[in-house]
Amino acid sequence: MTRWLPYPRISALLLVTWLLFNQSLAPAQILLGVLLAVSLPWLLARLQPVPGRPRRPLTILRLAVRVLLDIIRSNIAVALIILRPGMRGRTAGFVRIPLTMRNPNALAVLACIITATPGTVWVDYEPDTGMLMIHVLDLIDENEWIHTITQRYETLLLEIFE
Repeated sequence: MTRWLPYPRISALLLVTWLLFNQSLAPAQILLGVLLAVSLPWLLARLQPVPGRPRRPLTILRLAVRVLLDIIRSNIAVALIILRPGMRGRTAGFVRIPLTMRNPNALAVLACIITATPGTVWVDYEPDTGMLMIHVLDLIDENEWIHTITQRYETLLLEIFE
């Protein structure tokens, strides 16, 4: 791995793939293929995740079980909302949640958890303030969502990653 060619095998594969797709060995195609083969892996190298080691395997297992149960429960709730359209008092909305964790790996796991749970979507995160914004399909009590994210998920993620 070098500074100019971080992934030489990927670069070679990109060049060969480019030439095969275009079915040409014209100098312009070779030049364009080399340009792509050098620039794309360089951009890919800049996306390397922050190194991190999750700790506490039992806490990871607890979090996984908790998330699985919440996903099942949320699937049922969303299905009921869809199948019973006559239920009034159901409103969607945005919730701002203050987070204390700053670890990028923990935040990525939290984003996956929130987005994988039906009825919720990660919308925005402000790294300066630690403020997370999510969209909730069935927003009844904003404080309940704040409590759910901070107490059910963030506390376990802090144990695992920090």
